[in-house]
Amino acid sequence: MSGEVIRILSEEILSDDHYLLKKTRFELMRRDGSAQVQTRETYDRGNGACILLHDPTRKTVLLTRQFRYPAYVNGHAAPLIEVCAGLLDEHDPETAIVKEAAEECGVEIAKPQRLFELFMSPGSVTEKLTFFAAEYSPAARVGAGGGLADEGEDIEVLEIPLREAIAMAGDGRIVDAKTVLLLHWAALNGLAG
Repeated sequence: MSGEVIRILSEEILSDDHYLLKKTRFELMRRDGSAQVQTRETYDRGNGACILLHDPTRKTVLLTRQFRYPAYVNGHAAPLIEVCAGLLDEHDPETAIVKEAAEECGVEIAKPQRLFELFMSPGSVTEKLTFFAAEYSPAARVGAGGGLADEGEDIEVLEIPLREAIAMAGDGRIVDAKTVLLLHWAALNGLAG
């Protein structure tokens, strides 16, 4: 394998309906120098961005609530409470998240603060999320939000005191990983006061 970690042996597309599901067979060079053939399936839905919209004056956050079928089939029937998020769709992360904030939450933001990039489920999903935070105020509300019906979105916008949202992340009322991470970031950075 001449210094490479893996060598692709074969790739098969299992589904290309909404996103891309591939089965890949590869040879992996192990730490002990031996080679091992492995097979993995990867789900490629593109990269995404998410944002914590917070009002520093009123100490509130804008969150969304929406039905998520994968959570439903895994025993979580209630709609999930989440931060605003979406796929990049050929945009850079900043452009995409500004667009999502307007579509989902009805707020106009100018300069989101880029925090970090994370792989949320690297064992099977290729998606990398860029995390942001931005301030909003009542004056930034330019619409009702709610998402795009033609994309199947039916999003309820929630304005919640930041301390309550952090408590919800701690007691299991918020179970979405990206949201829990951003709320913990807010708590660690003193945004809750």
